[in-house]
Amino acid sequence: MSRFNQRSARPAAHSPMTTTGERTTNHQGGTGYLRDTKSELFLLAVSNFVGTDTFYETGGQRDDRYTQLIRQVAVIDPDWCTGFLRWLRSDANMRTASLVGAAEFAKARLEAGVAGHSRQAIDSVLQRADEPGEFLGYWTSKYGRKLPKPVKRGLADAVQRLYNERSLLKYDTDSKGYRFGDVLNLVHPSPGTDKAWQGDLFAYSLDRRHKRGTVPDPDSLPTLARNLAFPEFFAQDPGILLDSVEIQRAGITWEAALSMAGSKVDKAKLWEALIPSMGYMALLRNLRNFDEAGVSDVVADTVARKLADPEQVARSRQLPMRFYSAFNAAPSLRWGHALDKALTASLGNIPRLGGRTLVLVDTSSSMHESFSRDGSLMRWDAAALFGIALGARCAQADVVSFSSARYYMNDQPSAKTKAFPLARGGSLVGDVRKWKEGGWFLGGGTDTAAALRQEFKGHDRVVIVTDEQASHDVREVTEAIPASTPMYTWNLAGYEAGHAPSGRANRHTFGGLTDQAFRMIPLLESGRDASWPWEGKAA
Repeated sequence: MSRFNQRSARPAAHSPMTTTGERTTNHQGGTGYLRDTKSELFLLAVSNFVGTDTFYETGGQRDDRYTQLIRQVAVIDPDWCTGFLRWLRSDANMRTASLVGAAEFAKARLEAGVAGHSRQAIDSVLQRADEPGEFLGYWTSKYGRKLPKPVKRGLADAVQRLYNERSLLKYDTDSKGYRFGDVLNLVHPSPGTDKAWQGDLFAYSLDRRHKRGTVPDPDSLPTLARNLAFPEFFAQDPGILLDSVEIQRAGITWEAALSMAGSKVDKAKLWEALIPSMGYMALLRNLRNFDEAGVSDVVADTVARKLADPEQVARSRQLPMRFYSAFNAAPSLRWGHALDKALTASLGNIPRLGGRTLVLVDTSSSMHESFSRDGSLMRWDAAALFGIALGARCAQADVVSFSSARYYMNDQPSAKTKAFPLARGGSLVGDVRKWKEGGWFLGGGTDTAAALRQEFKGHDRVVIVTDEQASHDVREVTEAIPASTPMYTWNLAGYEAGHAPSGRANRHTFGGLTDQAFRMIPLLESGRDASWPWEGKAA
């Protein structure tokens, strides 16, 4: 009899989003599980558009909760919080949340009387040249114009890194509360040691702010000098605005070119001249304008190829939902295939999962809330997109929409569910549109436990895309399937209470608006612990 030469049971892997064991009442009146401070902060930050109301919380309530959580972690674990804020701005591409987080991080540490980290945290989240001004707008509105030394130094580091001729032309506009010159007056940065021209740029920015009429030196600031002279060239020859080389030499932004052109220049030809120098995001947001102006199919094909290029998609750091939104907004069919390819490329981190997977997509009424500032996307749009994309990557998957209990069978509540027929090799945006138009958004309440009991048929794993606000009794969700079956909850709302324990023993939670969180699944199933997404990365 073999008693010792046996394969031992695989140890339970741990994941970073952890519940404490304490329980609370969730927004539906059911019992939820409290998370530790870092886990609550992470899930809130990656799903929170600052100042935006959700189904259960006002924007102000969410912002206050976010601020309090940042302040706690800033003091108890500044290294973790600094890495988190850097990742939040970079990989997660959550611009406003990271700027607010860095400001509150610095304020909390100043009030606690502890030194270090604030300068680095502020510098790391400022990644675009208009953001030092954005940061100052937030800081001064809450804490006044007196800037503590670490705040000044963090801003100065960012200014030295970000301010150049082209960024001044793009972002130093009259609409800004804090212009480049205002920022320079407040933080007094030194020019970069390898940037001899930057001292002249700073001086010109100050003169420009105070309308002193200074002309930039064409030797050290050639783009600014050319830009200042461009209106005169245009007055003599409007056709210069159709010369893409001259436009780039003068740093003419597409916004400025449209304003200057008026009715003097053919709009289609103008766009065709501007397109070669336009960035990825600018192209994505102007597809309707290209169509309305009548841009040629040849030029449109160039734009489409750039939009669909996986390397360009990765470099753009656009959230997947941005491509779906662009698809809905684009009036013509010539962008459809490119946007579908771009969306698929933006979800390239979704792993291929073997075995059988049950994907439950929460389409209750609380998921029918605005998920974009313009109200064009709902939270359940994101849930459907991620659920379908995951299902398409699985060897075998049942993708099911679910909401609340509607009737009882054998004294057990049965959820309202509707299975979605995945089409192998089909269009992702087409599938999401089919989901929307075919009645897979169910509405009603959330009965996750009933949906699990009803749909689980010995699957190898379960993934639930949800806001976790289920009306259930304690332990119902986690006990609805065998403890040996991994259950992964993808939280898309960031509310305080979770619907199940998390962090170990086959129960794990992740969140965010990108595909990167899915990489936890094969890691955990191989028996390895999953870490925070920024850990192990170079600073």
